[in-house]
Amino acid sequence: MPSQKPLPCPLRTQFGKNVLRLRRAKNLTQEALAETVGLSTRYTQSIEAGEYFPALPTLAKVKVALGATWDELFQGCEGE
Repeated sequence: MPSQKPLPCPLRTQFGKNVLRLRRAKNLTQEALAETVGLSTRYTQSIEAGEYFPALPTLAKVKVALGATWDELFQGCEGE
């Protein structure tokens, strides 16, 4: 049975857009971010696409690698 991707979540999607924006502002490729954080490039792509949300330890590493604040990472993710 083929695995299915999780259903899109607006908050994951917004978080992914934030990661993408911050990564580009640092002139990092997905590969460079993935290597710095210790992820696969495919998983980094999945985060940016809003398919997955990283666990807290990975999230902290992404924050440091991007030189971002928590507010920058979660901008627009306030929920409803």
